[in-house]
Amino acid sequence: MEDCCRGSLLSHLPSLLFFFQLPAGGSAEEFVVIGSSDPIVAVLGRSITLPCRVSPAMSVENMELRWFRSKFSEAVFIYQNQQEQREEQLAQYTGRTSLVKDFLTRGEAAVYIHDVQAFDNGLYTCFFRKGSFYEEAGLELKVAGVGSAPQVHITGPEEDGVRVVCKASGWFPKPQVQWRALSEEKFLMFSETHVQNAEGLFSVEAALVVKHRSSRNVTCSLLNPILSQEKAMAIFIPEDFFPRTSPWMSAFMGILTLLMLLLLGTAYYTKREHTAKCQEMQEWEKLHREKEEDQWAKEEALKARDELQADLDWRKSVYLAALKKAKLYADWRKEKFQALPVTLNPESAHPSLAVSDEKTSVTWKDTSKVTGETYSVLGHDGITQGCCYWEVEITNADKSEWALGVCSGGVQRRGWYQESPEKGFWTVGKYGDNLCALTTQSHESLRKIPHRVGVFLDLKEGDVSFYNMTDGSHMFSFPLASSPGTLFPYFSLKTGDVSMTLCSVVGGPAEILVPLNNPPPSLEEPVSLSGVGFSSVSCVDGAPPGAESPLLPCSPEAMFP
Repeated sequence: MEDCCRGSLLSHLPSLLFFFQLPAGGSAEEFVVIGSSDPIVAVLGRSITLPCRVSPAMSVENMELRWFRSKFSEAVFIYQNQQEQREEQLAQYTGRTSLVKDFLTRGEAAVYIHDVQAFDNGLYTCFFRKGSFYEEAGLELKVAGVGSAPQVHITGPEEDGVRVVCKASGWFPKPQVQWRALSEEKFLMFSETHVQNAEGLFSVEAALVVKHRSSRNVTCSLLNPILSQEKAMAIFIPEDFFPRTSPWMSAFMGILTLLMLLLLGTAYYTKREHTAKCQEMQEWEKLHREKEEDQWAKEEALKARDELQADLDWRKSVYLAALKKAKLYADWRKEKFQALPVTLNPESAHPSLAVSDEKTSVTWKDTSKVTGETYSVLGHDGITQGCCYWEVEITNADKSEWALGVCSGGVQRRGWYQESPEKGFWTVGKYGDNLCALTTQSHESLRKIPHRVGVFLDLKEGDVSFYNMTDGSHMFSFPLASSPGTLFPYFSLKTGDVSMTLCSVVGGPAEILVPLNNPPPSLEEPVSLSGVGFSSVSCVDGAPPGAESPLLPCSPEAMFP
């Protein structure tokens, strides 16, 4: 208690010294200075008013008014002889403060601080003097600012898990960081570092190691404790990022330890044999037998080690093969897949669709005649085996509705039909505002619509995958039926001024095409236009990588109202 009183007296010592220097003559009218009892909250970059008034109410126009920080000499604003005095004002407040003079005659005076900065945070004292009498009052200014949204990214495997880092900057005061799982469960164990720049603003970096595959959806949130404003960002960790540990590793390490012990034992017994040559023959024979037994044990241990090493090498090759097959980026898939030069089959096109002379583009003939049917066209050649891919450029992809993928050769495509795996269609497309995988799973919308899609068909493993070829990110993968038969590239236009163009690719298929001697039944007579209604597409990636567009499936009910 004595320390608190001593600290309070020391903080007001400059005011007391100033009081003893005041003129002794003349009696002043006594008053009490009243500030704000509650802290005043100010937002970075905005303006704030520090109020003060005297009681009883009287004019303060002819008084000396001073606002200062921890010391009397650290002046924020000085008003004396009815004008502002700048000689003693702190440099960081020059040009940023002004006096509100509207209510000086009623005893109310306030300082207006413009463009609030982080260093404005703290305690202030307003000092009023009239003649030889003076009073002062304290008030607290709490500066707060919400900085950038957190940026979350995966840095790689660590400690039998995946390390995820969350970064943000421009916060004041220091933000409160929180990691949550999809079930709203909070992660309590994570590292956190804060750095304050020259302007006093905080940058934060928080690292979390996710060890359980059930917690692959994590959210990093930052909370300003004064404004109670929060910014958050979620990230989904693919299964392939989690390290896979072999159950044989611990066994191998145990055998290796045992082997080292046996080697040490062999060396010990060998030395003992060397020193025992001068001993009696019986002892030498006994040691010789022990040496043979140890040698046999060593050979058995080496044999066991070789068997374990062979098993470990096999498991490592399996793991590397699975890692190479992981659907992370399109460039990885291109190394395995053969580029397929797909062309369109005009005989399979809906009457309302127009196929270009080159058989590489499809668009509408007349959008005014579009009804509730499904409008589609197939690729010219069927695919029965191998691994191949093709790329499709979509004009006005985000302002129209469309679908693309593969379908079985004998599917029904007249009138309106449902594009789902149960009906022989494996497609993705835009319906309304949502980019969907056409399955029976739940529906969720995406933030970004791709303008160029890569279709990767793997008939060896039995799946078809879709990639956003602008940034190379994986969108969705379908498992194919056990015997899908002959598959055809599939293209469907729904609504809007949309067209699809097949991008030219280098190379050709290796024993995967089936010429259509008996193609799927034609919907109408073939249609061919010479450049009418088709946009020019160069099929060259122009956007930088890094966009995040994880595709989540939606239900057929959401796609077909």
